[in-house]
Amino acid sequence: MQKRKSISRRRFLQTVAAGSAALATGLPQRGAFSAIGSEKGTVRLLFYTDIHARTEWETPLALERAAEAINAQQADLIIAGGDLITDGFQSSTEVVAPRWDVYLTMHRAIDGEIYPVLGNHDLVAAIPEDGSPPSDDPRAIFREKMRLERTYYSFDALGYHIVVLDTVHVTHDKLKYEGRVWYEQMEWLKEDIGRLPYETPIILVTHMPLLTVFYAVTEGATAPAPRNRVVINSTEILKVFKRRNLMLVLQGHLHVKEFLRWRKTTFITGGAVCGKWWRGPWHGAQEGFTVLTLNEKHVEWEYVDYGWEARRPKNK
Repeated sequence: MQKRKSISRRRFLQTVAAGSAALATGLPQRGAFSAIGSEKGTVRLLFYTDIHARTEWETPLALERAAEAINAQQADLIIAGGDLITDGFQSSTEVVAPRWDVYLTMHRAIDGEIYPVLGNHDLVAAIPEDGSPPSDDPRAIFREKMRLERTYYSFDALGYHIVVLDTVHVTHDKLKYEGRVWYEQMEWLKEDIGRLPYETPIILVTHMPLLTVFYAVTEGATAPAPRNRVVINSTEILKVFKRRNLMLVLQGHLHVKEFLRWRKTTFITGGAVCGKWWRGPWHGAQEGFTVLTLNEKHVEWEYVDYGWEARRPKNK
């Protein structure tokens, strides 16, 4: 792995100040924060999420450009944060097959191994809207396409322990699903984290957010987050990491850029490759992805706009 030049302390502090100012406007593009990272050298991590691949509105061309922009970052580690396709949850296998083809074209064009996260749109035929029978296993196609044995897993890379959660729980009620890590997965998580040395730097990845201020800032300070927009047992999950070095949580689903700090953990919501569902920017987030440079004592963060201009008609 090629070692990259780290920033000076003066520049680091200037970047932190600039990042804090950007957060006050709700439109952060870059920043930096302290963290206890790996001693094995600098790591460049790229997180892209909420692709919503489809065939219309020149979306395949957009994803081709996104893949080129991702490759230009020369990342050491790449994570795809979920919602790889659009509307799989309520659609049949036949309907979503072309959408998978579009996404996989992008996936294969990206240099390096990609670690995928399951999003709610990636379930197929969970509750079909065309009257066809629901799938016995809505996650099966995602596992097949992504070559996974299961939709939650962990791995070690470049001095970091990365945990990928499946946070989509089908409810069959009015909301259809909610964010939740169920019992068996929670037991697996406790065992997985329990075997680690306490100082191990951990990165947790989830499609649905564990922590967000989106609803507070857009609807009012007391506005609750809907249970199909966040992980409702987030405090239970975070308790697993008590006294651990959970340095970073990467999350998606909301299509916005967020940079939040709670105690020693930074929560980053990674915008969206599709922006406002291929209609342009969403709450200041252009179509883009997140790039992080992890060092032993701090992390640099940047949101990268890959230059797509929306071509979805306003009436669609």
